[in-house]
Amino acid sequence: MKKDISIIVAIAANQGIGKNNDLLWHISNDLKRFKEITKNHYIVMGKRTYYSLPNRPLPNRTSMIITDVAGEEIDNCIMAYSIEDAIGKMEIGRENFVIGGGSIYSQFMPFANKLYITRVHKDFEADTFFPEIPLNDWELVSKEDVVDDPQNDFTYTFEIYKRK
Repeated sequence: MKKDISIIVAIAANQGIGKNNDLLWHISNDLKRFKEITKNHYIVMGKRTYYSLPNRPLPNRTSMIITDVAGEEIDNCIMAYSIEDAIGKMEIGRENFVIGGGSIYSQFMPFANKLYITRVHKDFEADTFFPEIPLNDWELVSKEDVVDDPQNDFTYTFEIYKRK
């Protein structure tokens, strides 16, 4: 049975998603949205992303960590040793969320059937980037512009895409 794989990410105008293993901005609305959408689901990430989290593992979620170190274990997490291994261990009949980092996003893009994107309408200095989204493969199903967030000097848009 095909797994329900979603990618959730916030992307700067220049495709940046992180620098020095940290987020490029603090958007409370986006963090709340992330928490609400991923609550009670599997979240799948690389090891560097896991160690960048402020609280590990994130509460009310099942964390799956992808590592290329055979036999490596991280307490209270499901370990996967390849993308294929991760897909095999994902839940059936429920959304599984890929949350980063850059290489993990690139490797999961061909398998994802839904994208939750926060588009930040500003360039940021970054060392990690999100791959180009082949928009002819995706249909935009939801869009919400946020232009009046008093906590930030930029606008952003919440978008949801489904694979065509």
